[in-house]
Amino acid sequence: MKGNTDFQEYVPIMHILHSVTKMDVRLIDQSGDIFNEIIIHEIPAVLEQPKEDFKHILGVLRQHEPERFYQHISPYGLEYIASGIWEAASLAGAILLGPLLSSQEVIHRIQDIIMDHQLAVSDRQLLEEFYQSLPILSDEEHTYVGKLLGHLCQHPRVQSQQIPPAEQKPYQPVNFRAVTMEESYQIIERRYEHQNRLMDAITKGDKERVKHEVSYLLSELPAFSERIPENPIRTSKNLGFVLNTMCRIAAERSGVHPVYLHHLSERYAILVERTSTFPLLKNLFQSMVMDYCDLVISTSTGNYSAIVKKAVDYIMLNLGQPLPLQEIAEHIHVNPSHLSRKFKEDTGMTITEFINRKRIEEAALYLQRSRRSVTEVAFMVGFNDLNYFSKVFKKIMNETPTQYAKRRRH
Repeated sequence: MKGNTDFQEYVPIMHILHSVTKMDVRLIDQSGDIFNEIIIHEIPAVLEQPKEDFKHILGVLRQHEPERFYQHISPYGLEYIASGIWEAASLAGAILLGPLLSSQEVIHRIQDIIMDHQLAVSDRQLLEEFYQSLPILSDEEHTYVGKLLGHLCQHPRVQSQQIPPAEQKPYQPVNFRAVTMEESYQIIERRYEHQNRLMDAITKGDKERVKHEVSYLLSELPAFSERIPENPIRTSKNLGFVLNTMCRIAAERSGVHPVYLHHLSERYAILVERTSTFPLLKNLFQSMVMDYCDLVISTSTGNYSAIVKKAVDYIMLNLGQPLPLQEIAEHIHVNPSHLSRKFKEDTGMTITEFINRKRIEEAALYLQRSRRSVTEVAFMVGFNDLNYFSKVFKKIMNETPTQYAKRRRH
């Protein structure tokens, strides 16, 4: 606490804002230091931490009247809504909501953000998961949230008390037909059978089977919602958390690296908690299982030997960096010749061929989603020779990088 401001008085306001908006809330002092925070989105370490953003926000608020709120956009496209805490005519601190987004366009520009700030190409998936987990507000919602924030910051808090409700009849559950013990056993067995089938399908990256099995589980959602009849949406969310865990375990069995699993699992835990209707939860569950399935298809190493699995993980996490055989072998503590031979046996490709293919696949995404030049993309994904990049790209994609970019961008 700095000056005479009792920041503890503003903590209940933070909880109100977080509960209503489902957004991260931070209370900062006049130096930009965090006094208290309620957060569910951990800003990735590869992005600059927002202390400088906080100082800038305070500077802007200081130059305007206390009744104003401010919408700040960071160099990474992350947005914050802020309103000042004032003592007399002096700014003592501020409450900030965010990070958030105002458009899906920022998510589509992640390739540009990576290149603008010289981030590692291997961080793309991590950043996509983070940005996709952030709330997206319309212009109208920005305005109303800002006005609410400003009102709460500038007016003394009133200790409102709820009026006791009139006496109500106790909840009467729907009188379903009695289920015999034998039928109950069959239902439970069938449910677990479908859960196991779903996990097996995700582990194998079988998208058609995944669609079929998740359809069955979604058909059981109404039955699950009756477990807590006074709060059926909470029961469905709990099912979502279980489904998220099942998917993560299934994908891990296929050999997906924990780094990728952590960020995808965290993203869906946030989205499940934020979703508030049954139709949206059903859509979210379907997206969840398919995203895990896609992750298995793109990054699984389950069919490889332990040595090759370690090598592939190292390659994928350092794709934009130089990757000589000697360095990879040293990192996983094996003989280079043995690694080279074993890698060819397991993957059907040499290490160089594998690295080139993965770099070209990444380059194709950048050429499709960003407006960067072929030269910039080539260097970004780890090629130091533009002619060699073009040659490899054409061999794998059956067209030159320029042809690919023109066709996909239109």
